[in-house]
Amino acid sequence: MNTRIAVVGAGSWGTTLANLLAQKDLAVTLWCFEKDLAQRMRTSRINDLYLPGIPLATNLQITDDLVAAVADAAFVVYVTPSQVTRQVLRQSLPALLSDAVIVSASKGIENDSLQLLSQVFDNELPPGLKRRVVFLSGPSFAREVSQHMPTAVVAAGYEPAMAEAVQLLFSTPVFRVYTHDDIVGVELGGAMKNVIALAAGVADGLGFGYNTRAALITRGLAEMTRMGVKLGADRETFAGLAGMGDLVLTCTGDLSRNRSVGMELGKGRPLEEILAGMNMVAEGVKTTLSAYQLAQKLGVDVPIIEQTYHILYQNKDPRQAVTDLMMRDLKAEKL
Repeated sequence: MNTRIAVVGAGSWGTTLANLLAQKDLAVTLWCFEKDLAQRMRTSRINDLYLPGIPLATNLQITDDLVAAVADAAFVVYVTPSQVTRQVLRQSLPALLSDAVIVSASKGIENDSLQLLSQVFDNELPPGLKRRVVFLSGPSFAREVSQHMPTAVVAAGYEPAMAEAVQLLFSTPVFRVYTHDDIVGVELGGAMKNVIALAAGVADGLGFGYNTRAALITRGLAEMTRMGVKLGADRETFAGLAGMGDLVLTCTGDLSRNRSVGMELGKGRPLEEILAGMNMVAEGVKTTLSAYQLAQKLGVDVPIIEQTYHILYQNKDPRQAVTDLMMRDLKAEKL
């Protein structure tokens, strides 16, 4: 039985997932875009750029050849930045097996098309593979998973058998996977929590306290839920791991890249300068643009996302953005 697994993308999360699977004594190949990094990883058995200090399993194969990585793989796990996922998927398509299980572990909304990654995969995959895609999401800092800290996530699929196969594949005594059938809700929660985390970071950077953070998390959840329901998601999904769970983690955790970017913005640093000093991608920056434009298109009220957009893309003063949020017309609380 073919159980070879390809993990496409050697950022912190891709490396973590590949290492998790390899530690289960599975045949895993990790594709790394950067040739020099791939070579260093093969030699040192550490991803010094994205996951320093975490040793890689000795049986984990590492390559910079995308086609070779996915060829003959029973499971192909895409963990690339959301804005390049379509391009990488296209490049790997010729080598995908017709009965492969496809896993998307990226979080974001594509710029320009304003599509969730489920729509990107549906656009690009051949008919036989469209319903063999499973979306893995939930509150899961890569470093903590790599350190075997108990973590719970969800695997959302079109077909229960596919979701259950991914559940079984990834589950360990410290990495618990639940199945789910609300693909839109799971995806949207994973994407939009990064935008709210940026806003929470801005508030922290301005020196505000726990009251402010709690308000942002709660009202941010309302915005995520409104958007999700408009797109056909189940409202209850946003009370689960892929919604509230991931939102709380990303808005409060010191390992959150998006919260860190927001904090620096709140302290007055320019966005370009902040991003220039980062190795890893803060998905929320580009997702903010997509989320704002999608909300405008759908006619959904998202004041936190709107003010975050103005801070990132129109150089609005963060303190003024908070004032404008607080001084909106008074109304009843609604989700």
